[in-house]
Amino acid sequence: MAVFPPRPRHVMRPLDVVSVSGTLVAVTDGKMPMRAKVASSVSRTAAALSRAAGRGDGSVIGGWIGLKIDPDLLRNLASGRAIALVSGTNGKTTTTRFTAAALGVLGPVATNSFGANMPTGHTSALARAGATPFAVLEVDEHYLARVIDETTPRVVALLNLSRDQLDRAKEVAMMAQMWRTALAAHPDMHVVANADDPMVVWSAVNAAHVVWFSAGQRWMDDSWVCPECGSPINRAQGDWWCTGCSLRRPVAQWRVEEDGVVDPKGDWHLVKLQLPGHVNVGNAATALAVAAEFGVRPIEAVPRLASVASVAGRYAQVDRDGRNIRLLLAKNPASWLEAFDMAEVAPTLLSINARDPDGFDTSWLYDVDFSPLRGRQVFITGDRAYDLAVRLEVNSVAFRHVHTFDEAVQATPPGRLEVIANYTAFQDIRAELDRVN
Repeated sequence: MAVFPPRPRHVMRPLDVVSVSGTLVAVTDGKMPMRAKVASSVSRTAAALSRAAGRGDGSVIGGWIGLKIDPDLLRNLASGRAIALVSGTNGKTTTTRFTAAALGVLGPVATNSFGANMPTGHTSALARAGATPFAVLEVDEHYLARVIDETTPRVVALLNLSRDQLDRAKEVAMMAQMWRTALAAHPDMHVVANADDPMVVWSAVNAAHVVWFSAGQRWMDDSWVCPECGSPINRAQGDWWCTGCSLRRPVAQWRVEEDGVVDPKGDWHLVKLQLPGHVNVGNAATALAVAAEFGVRPIEAVPRLASVASVAGRYAQVDRDGRNIRLLLAKNPASWLEAFDMAEVAPTLLSINARDPDGFDTSWLYDVDFSPLRGRQVFITGDRAYDLAVRLEVNSVAFRHVHTFDEAVQATPPGRLEVIANYTAFQDIRAELDRVN
């Protein structure tokens, strides 16, 4: 069983340490500097005021103000906790929720459950949680190196790397190099990494403590070329290898098999989830692998995964006017592919915006294969509905343009309506449903 030593900067008193399921963890930080205590208190107050004013959950503003008062607040709040970080282009919010649920076997877990995944959000989440022995934090892939430096995590989970927000995000190979450099700077850190993604493998292959999981990789268009030598990557029957160097798929200790997960001992565990899609079984496998690094047995963790029903509104189902409306978030080609896999063959509303959180470049729509929607009743809406209309025409998908969400609902016969939208379009529809309900 793992034992987590105190941080060099923090001198613990005897009451600061307890044993939870045989794991030693620090649950209070009596020596936190006065500036940090004040900053933490102000952070919680600002977040609470933001929520009371209906301006969101307050995660960003609370953390921003706290860090203005104490630039080391995240480091101070992280001190004494056993922390897991979860990062990747897709799936990190859901995997974080699963991991927090699994780790809850050992004790209270702080987490940024609302998806604010930059340092401001991490700071706010830890300040809001108060003293907890554990934390599981979703981390934007661009900020991973900084957050590792400031939180000194026990475990980092690396899910995947693919293209995202083309007008401002780094190229996939550049992101892989940033991850590789960050891991090299922390050789004692445990890494849980996706064996099916060549970019992730290259980032993590030199880590001293790495556990590989296999959840499958449906989207492959960002990893046809080896990041080590530039040679083509070949694939066959779930395996992959570089044709020009020694980089190849490692053997996975954790893997998805049908509707369950096989652990390193070879035991198969049935995974029953409330969330749809094969991709979420893969997210659950990742969570089990991370929790195991803290000493949590799969047999203890698996039942807790079923408690996750909705993740920041994603997968939520709302009944309205005789229609059962399900919300799916899709932000880039890889996640749209998974959304089509999750969605039932039913009337489907697609909504696309191109505001700042979405990225302004919508050319990525041409990397999405919309052919699975042929034969369905399809509605389109959003700020960039016309861009989407042209793309659907190219894919020979019939559609109807609606100006409002309510128009789509009224045009749908009673039954299921699937809604697939990117960031701000998703939030617009959630707000509309909240107003009505």
